[in-house]
Amino acid sequence: MEYHFHSALPTSTTKRRPDRALASLAVCIALAGILLAVFAAGAVGSPTPATVVTTPVSHTEDHRQSGFAQIVKTVRPAVVNITASHAMNTGSPETAPHGQPRGFYRDPNGNELFGMPPFSGPRHEPRRGTGSGVIISPDGYVVTNHHVIEGANSVTVTLLDQRTFAGTIVGSDPQTDLAVVHIQGRDLPFVSWGDSSTLEVGDYVLAIGSPFGLHSTVTQGIVSAKGRGGMGITQYEDFIQTDAAINPGNSGGALVNMRGELVGINTAILSRTGGYQGVGFAVPASIGQHISTSLAETGTVSRGFLGVGVQVVTPELAQAFYLDHAEGAIVTDVREASPAAQAGMQRGDTIIQYGEQPIATPRDLQRAVTTTPVGTAVTIIVVRDREEQTMHVTIMEHPMSQRVARHEANAAPRLAGLALEPLTPRLAQRLGVDDDITGVVVTGIRAGSRAAESGLAYGDIIREINHRPVQSLNAFRQVVQSLKNDQSALLLIHRQGMSLFLTVKV
Repeated sequence: MEYHFHSALPTSTTKRRPDRALASLAVCIALAGILLAVFAAGAVGSPTPATVVTTPVSHTEDHRQSGFAQIVKTVRPAVVNITASHAMNTGSPETAPHGQPRGFYRDPNGNELFGMPPFSGPRHEPRRGTGSGVIISPDGYVVTNHHVIEGANSVTVTLLDQRTFAGTIVGSDPQTDLAVVHIQGRDLPFVSWGDSSTLEVGDYVLAIGSPFGLHSTVTQGIVSAKGRGGMGITQYEDFIQTDAAINPGNSGGALVNMRGELVGINTAILSRTGGYQGVGFAVPASIGQHISTSLAETGTVSRGFLGVGVQVVTPELAQAFYLDHAEGAIVTDVREASPAAQAGMQRGDTIIQYGEQPIATPRDLQRAVTTTPVGTAVTIIVVRDREEQTMHVTIMEHPMSQRVARHEANAAPRLAGLALEPLTPRLAQRLGVDDDITGVVVTGIRAGSRAAESGLAYGDIIREINHRPVQSLNAFRQVVQSLKNDQSALLLIHRQGMSLFLTVKV
């Protein structure tokens, strides 16, 4: 090999250049050998910490390279698009005030919660709503949200392979915002329920549905929180919170874990803009499986009933009741002739265990009781006067269990088709109603019912029926029960700051 050097050295020095070049080459080779030896030693004898870091990184890299494709291939065919056709929309227009998309309402803090109808004026025109659903059995039972199919005259279910089926509403449960639809099919793709109680905050989850009508859209995120309640979305709340993108149209879709199991039904988002802002909510499988099974088997929901009113144990209450920890559910009321009353439970008892399950919050107790089969004998441990006491109860059926029958939509006696709430100070503030206004608030209307045809709308406050005041739900029921079938009733309502009379046949 020939080397060319350019130097300013004198001639007498340049005669020795080949020797120097060879020496330099030898030094370079020696240094390279040393470096290779050091590198090899480091690779073979890496310290323990390097191995620990490598394992999770390798797991993450697997997801980055392959994504979640295998899970999606398994689950996606079982997530369907649901189109609900309504003969008449008496409440929510396509766009509510302030540019608020249909299907949103504001909570008292100014946030928008997707999944419930907004308060607005009536519209009398046909419309179609779209949402999502999940096939949970090969014979065609589909779980979705109650608000997706509420008031629908017909339901169409479209699969990933573009097969279309006419759906039959088997049953619906407004208290959890869940419903079951059945389609005639065999060997259909389906997703098995998973155990939502094993989810940990930070676990990966996938949301699959039809946001904005974009069928079979998949988004990925993590479990942001568990046990979210007090949102005012449903009566029974124990939501999984996730940052997987959920938007209008995702309602009723699947939330699945990394085993491809159904751990939640996507239901709502919290947003200030009307779109995804990283806060979504799903009904957990622990509730969804119980409700959907009950609806699929009987068309009704049977809930366990203990018969107590309870509240959270705060540090101050723990001190006042001489409790070691601020955990449990303090009994504030015991209903007469209830299982709790028969067992000897008293106001001031603190329930700390239900069966084998520790009770840390009232929500724990509610979840445990409502999912207990009627007639089950349960052992309950309470703290009373600093001592633990064991009580034995037999769970009854909840007297307010929802029974939404298959053909209820065809029956319209006595103002059927209305969902009402008492006009509480908080609700009055939200609606901008003066303190002197009393009555009951219309929070839901079934399309096609006589109440809908009369012109009643979401947010109307019914103040009088046939000149008789209705200041509470009980007063409303008493007045309505006194009416004869097919009698025309005169309603005085309050709507957007104005009084208005309407007539409706009962």
